[in-house]
Amino acid sequence: MLIAQMTDLHATAEGTLALGRFDTNAALEAAVAHVNRLRPRPDLVVVTGDIVNGPKPGEYEAAAPRLARLEMPWLPIPGNHDDRAGMRAAFGHLGLFPAEGPFLHYVRDAGPLRVLALDTVVAGRIEGRLCRERLDWIAARLAEAPERPTLVIMHHPPFASGIGFMDAIRCEGAQALADILRAYPIAGVLCGHNHRATAVAYAGTVAFGAPSTAFQMALDLRPEAPPRWTAEPPAIGLHLWEPEHGLRSHVGMVGDWQWQGFA
Repeated sequence: MLIAQMTDLHATAEGTLALGRFDTNAALEAAVAHVNRLRPRPDLVVVTGDIVNGPKPGEYEAAAPRLARLEMPWLPIPGNHDDRAGMRAAFGHLGLFPAEGPFLHYVRDAGPLRVLALDTVVAGRIEGRLCRERLDWIAARLAEAPERPTLVIMHHPPFASGIGFMDAIRCEGAQALADILRAYPIAGVLCGHNHRATAVAYAGTVAFGAPSTAFQMALDLRPEAPPRWTAEPPAIGLHLWEPEHGLRSHVGMVGDWQWQGFA
């Protein structure tokens, strides 16, 4: 099974730029076109949060029609820049989110995998959290199909990346989540938020943070480093899962690249 991952899209209202300099709507269009051109074609696309940049008026109206151009099934989850009411309004037609309740998490079957989509958002905060209510929901859903390989998707990383300014705003409750996941056949944990590609051993499986389709965070491993954005190329995650090999994760730069053969 081939899974494409798009994250941290940061779509803006039409005619505006993110951070006053990044045309994230054009970047999203390019990322969608890139995913549609992939061969073999992905079986599924997961969109791991921060779909919009505010949230501000007009942003979901910009993001939704661009994401609708994806030619394969896709699963969105919220990030700290998202708004749950806005997500329900823009993507409720996908039939994923619960109609009521405080969180937008859900479970979906996707070929050989079961996808557990987690809502880690704390309203008004940058960091994420898995509270007792959310952890109990996760445990209950996993217990429903204890033998089924499950892919977990979430916005905030449950691991420390070594990038100090991002680790300070990662997901609270990571150890409790790991204690739950270890009891089940977890194919992997896919997340965003850090705007960088990072792979970590976590909870007896692999966790992978994907780069942004819009702009990246600086790779600065000094403990005292300040947060800085960079204009490094937009990219996606691409994950190949097979029962005999598990999950293998790659990074694909968005754009048209010239193929070169060996001499």
